Amino acid sequence: MEEEILNDDGALFEHYHFVADPGQEHMRIDKWLMNKLQNASRTKVQAAAEAGCIQVNGKPIKSNYKIKPGDDVRILLPEPPRDTEIYPENIPLDIIYEDEHLLIVNKPAGMVVHPGCNNYSGTLVNALAYHAGTLPQKDTNHRPGLVHRIDKDTSGLLVVGKNEFALSHLANQFFHHTIHRRYLALVWGEFEQPEGTIRGYMARDPADRRRSKHFENEEDGKIAITHYRTLENFYFASLVECRLETGRTHQIRAHMTSQGHPIFSDEMYGGRQIRKGSALPKFKQFIENAFDMMPRQALHAAELGFIHPVTGKEMHFTAPLPEDFSSVLEKIRRYLA
Repeated sequence: MEEEILNDDGALFEHYHFVADPGQEHMRIDKWLMNKLQNASRTKVQAAAEAGCIQVNGKPIKSNYKIKPGDDVRILLPEPPRDTEIYPENIPLDIIYEDEHLLIVNKPAGMVVHPGCNNYSGTLVNALAYHAGTLPQKDTNHRPGLVHRIDKDTSGLLVVGKNEFALSHLANQFFHHTIHRRYLALVWGEFEQPEGTIRGYMARDPADRRRSKHFENEEDGKIAITHYRTLENFYFASLVECRLETGRTHQIRAHMTSQGHPIFSDEMYGGRQIRKGSALPKFKQFIENAFDMMPRQALHAAELGFIHPVTGKEMHFTAPLPEDFSSVLEKIRRYLA
């Protein structure tokens, strides 16, 4: 697993996290990491160890350390400079609406929104550059046209600004939380209260920087508010709608997990484990088949509403559930029938 992070000087690094398999044989860690990392020479790995940039179970180690089963390994490697130009790519887009000022796109699951670590092509931004040409951006973040984003494996609606005025106007609506966003999520278990509000503070999870975590204390993060309502109960899972008042990274995924209801099939947040239901082999096989049908988190950005930057009209858009999501729901309904 990996992500981009900055050190105190603003230099870009790649952060890798691995856990050694239970059956892992003892092996020098520099050799072991060479098998795990692409384009990482043994010299580069050894230099990282000498600099204290390789930790095993939370402690810096040397390059001759012998890896053992279950070892938790974290490594920082300098990332080589990248060409930051956005290259247009002829990638089909599901455009729900478009005018001279903005467009609404229904993003499929599996598509990265903007270029980043190990995803420098094939993104929504590359497709937009081909479709719409040069788009404005809020700063030098190489995310032209974007004022918000959704995760790679979340499907659904995004609004894109096609000029500076539209982009700024939309950004202002997001800042003041006046954008209407409704998501559909299949989560494990049933809520005690069929509807409610999850309010707290959100920041990176100290135990895993890829994840976000819900905190109770203000000093631990930024305010995060999600309103939820149960639409359908399945005894071991629930279909819920989530309305975002704020838009933190992984907000719904982290909030659902904090309530003991991780999103179905969300591997990062524990949703690909059977959290509730029968202990019978038949039920386990049923769930495994559902995971195969939808090997990503069951989360869909279904509705998006805002004020048009130029006309001042209220705009409202919907996107139906994609086939993988709707198929899993139908499979569950048939199973319980």
